[in-house]
Amino acid sequence: MNKDKSLLDQIKSIKDLKKFDEKELILLANELRQEVIDVVSKTGGHLGASLGVIELTICLHYVFNAPEDKIIWDVGHQSYPHKILTGRRDRIHTLRQKDGIYGFTKRSESEFDPFGTAHSSTSISAALGMGKARDIQNKNYKIISIIGDGALSAGMAYEAMNNAGILNTQLLTILNDNDMSISKPVGAMSTYLSKLILSKSYTNIRSLIKKVASKFPKTFAKSLYRAEEYSKGFITGGTLFEELGFYYVGPIDGHNINHLLSILKNIHNSSLDKPILLHIVTKKGKGYIPAEKSKDKFHGVEKFDVISGNPIKNKSKIKTYTNIFSESLISEAEKDNKIVAVTAAMSQGTGLDKFAKKFPDRFFDVGIAEQHAVTMCAGMAAEGLKPYAAIYSTFLQRAYDQVVHDVAIQKLPVRFAIDRAGLVGSDGATHAGSYDITYLSCLPGFVVMAAGDEKDLRNMVKTSTIIDDRPCSFRYPRGSGIGIEMNGEAEVLEIGKGRIVKEGSNLAILNFGGRLGSCIEAYTNLQKKGINITLADLRFAKPIDTKLIDLLLNNHEFLITIEEGSIGGFGSIVLNYIYNNKNTISNTIKTMYFPDYFIDHATPEDQYKMIGMDAEGIENKVFELLNINKTSIIKPQNAISE
Repeated sequence: MNKDKSLLDQIKSIKDLKKFDEKELILLANELRQEVIDVVSKTGGHLGASLGVIELTICLHYVFNAPEDKIIWDVGHQSYPHKILTGRRDRIHTLRQKDGIYGFTKRSESEFDPFGTAHSSTSISAALGMGKARDIQNKNYKIISIIGDGALSAGMAYEAMNNAGILNTQLLTILNDNDMSISKPVGAMSTYLSKLILSKSYTNIRSLIKKVASKFPKTFAKSLYRAEEYSKGFITGGTLFEELGFYYVGPIDGHNINHLLSILKNIHNSSLDKPILLHIVTKKGKGYIPAEKSKDKFHGVEKFDVISGNPIKNKSKIKTYTNIFSESLISEAEKDNKIVAVTAAMSQGTGLDKFAKKFPDRFFDVGIAEQHAVTMCAGMAAEGLKPYAAIYSTFLQRAYDQVVHDVAIQKLPVRFAIDRAGLVGSDGATHAGSYDITYLSCLPGFVVMAAGDEKDLRNMVKTSTIIDDRPCSFRYPRGSGIGIEMNGEAEVLEIGKGRIVKEGSNLAILNFGGRLGSCIEAYTNLQKKGINITLADLRFAKPIDTKLIDLLLNNHEFLITIEEGSIGGFGSIVLNYIYNNKNTISNTIKTMYFPDYFIDHATPEDQYKMIGMDAEGIENKVFELLNINKTSIIKPQNAISE
């Protein structure tokens, strides 16, 4: 290749990669690693996972023939090197930015992304489905799924493996074992993998082969090393994976390109009619010291200084909602020893790491197992404890059956702390908290709350401690609060009771949740233009404050509901009440909610502006209803209203 250009600069298509000498791949790995560090330092993103699979990514594309061969990255946190090598290098600087490269794999983005990801533990199921589709259509290509040890703790992964083991379909599953999920890996699988790596039989045979190899010429020694790596499936004996029907190979060093190439070539050329599991051991954050030293800091990062590893961010003095929840729950747990907290591999993300340090015996991280987390909480509630399931809105979707069957039907007082409610910015549609208002409000007996500001979140945590006869939830957005003073003690809210925030006339806005700050901004701007409206915060979607709604209907000609969620949620509940309980509807009522499409990644501010749910969009809706200066107003086109 051209010695005057970097190796990475010479890759215009994936075919160029295959022109390199195998020795050059080590140099390429160094260049690719630096490229990923430089990009993520400017855009933010998932750095540690991507750095851990640099060598694996190169070797996969060197040996296999994507896009004909299908490579599926579980979750997709680690897909940045893959994107760079597959024709997206010229756009990688737009990673997770508006109109830019997606932070995970996405079918519409590239033919090299055969399956969309973002939630964990889906890759083996998808690979098996593709494998059977290939077999039925008499096609001949390889299918590779890459799954981490953290994602392997989810039940879905085992369901897929159990099914794959009996279908005799050619598949390659690569277990990327870095002993480091988002939070500290937990569970029997983590222990099992550690024991497997330290297997005495494996270490003994490896030592023997190395000793024998040292007595022979280099060419023969290489063959012995290759034999060593490929024979490990027999060495370790009756592994769990073999019991599930997989041919097990490993564990091997995931950063040793020579070993990876040898194994992958052998697997590529294999005629084995059964799934293969290749177990590689890697280091998350490999090659970047700040990331190697941090257990979770460099999983998902904001912009940072490459030299120091320190974030480049104007830190707000206003506390985040996550911190408010964490501090509030700790405060209540100090007074009530029945309070316990459960999370699914997100102790830092939910703020429960602080709770864990304070009450280690009352904290449970169950790994990536949301379904188990919910039913475990149900069991605790059945025996008199007060469990809090702290789960992101988007991840709670994975446990909906358990919420319905194990919690709601039994009227068990599980408390759901729903973080990342509403739009979340650069992670896009896959991580948006769009649906929990709708899917929880339809459940009989459920108390559904949403915090409009940080003080109300603290009050809702306290309120939830006394709800002992049914399940309840309280949702709150990502990021900082709106700057409400937090003086005094937390208060118990009256169940189903809203509040008037600002009094006016003629038109009223009924807010539910995190749009309150934008509503207040709109109120202030409208006041400056001589328009006085009423702003109410309903606090509860269920039970709903019918007295407050009646009051607003009686005193206002126009009503607007607004919520950070999809159709069928808070606005629908308000309309349903009015329709079924009023003889006539003389008011003009509009509901503002998320549009009927998935909202792409951008900053949260840009996302809400795009759909007409920022302060300006709310003002426009008021002007529209009041028919004031209508010709000078740009009506939002995307936000759905009815």
